[in-house]
Amino acid sequence: MTKNIDELKQVTGLIHSTESFGTVDGPGVRFVIFVQGCRMRCKYCHNPDTWAMKSDKATTRTVEDVMEEALRFRGFWGDKGGITVSGGEALLQIDFVTALFTYAQSLGIHTTLDTAGQPYLTDPEVTEKIDALLDVTDLVMLDIKEINPERHKALTAQKLDNILKFAEHLSERGNPMWIRHVLVPGESDFDEDLVELGKFVKTLKNVLKFEILPYHTMGEFKWRELGWKYPLEGVKPPTSARVANAKELMDTESYQDYLERIR
Repeated sequence: MTKNIDELKQVTGLIHSTESFGTVDGPGVRFVIFVQGCRMRCKYCHNPDTWAMKSDKATTRTVEDVMEEALRFRGFWGDKGGITVSGGEALLQIDFVTALFTYAQSLGIHTTLDTAGQPYLTDPEVTEKIDALLDVTDLVMLDIKEINPERHKALTAQKLDNILKFAEHLSERGNPMWIRHVLVPGESDFDEDLVELGKFVKTLKNVLKFEILPYHTMGEFKWRELGWKYPLEGVKPPTSARVANAKELMDTESYQDYLERIR
């Protein structure tokens, strides 16, 4: 991106909301920007109100406007915090996020991209834009919903291959990343898949953290507010034993080795 800082400040994005004191959205305390728009339809999504590409509840804001709000909370960040762009899907508003992160880094602010990687394509123009964003991104938090392609499609309504390509692209570039997997009983908690997920993550460079996040129902009320039936109604969070099992399986070389070990 060749624009100067003054031009970057005027780039606009469609913003769903912001959070001034995020503690699970990257290292330290984060100012979190939730952009509007997502193509995935995850059954457990806690922000389904961000799915629509346009929304009367979202606001068109400039980089300058968003950064002015963020800087009011900079005193809380310390040496480890910064800003995180989440969603929705941040890559669907790549020009805005790139401009925001470029400006943030010029101010010495740590930048984190929270994404599912779905829009990644092999189109050279798309790859060029993504690389320009990654050049000004200090950390990528990448969600891998399921490693089995059929189960991934059933859970998210989107294909898996672009996401894995995106992860491999990050690895080839050497971008620091956190990988996260939400453990949903009956949807993404299959022993053989967890082994395969762990094996895939081990092939990636610069994975600083690999997290299992237990499914929760805190977003269910948003589905009801939208007048939608919650797809996982009645599904309870995983037990601590299942979470521990998932963490163990991620370090297993093969599912057959695991079966042999527990016999």
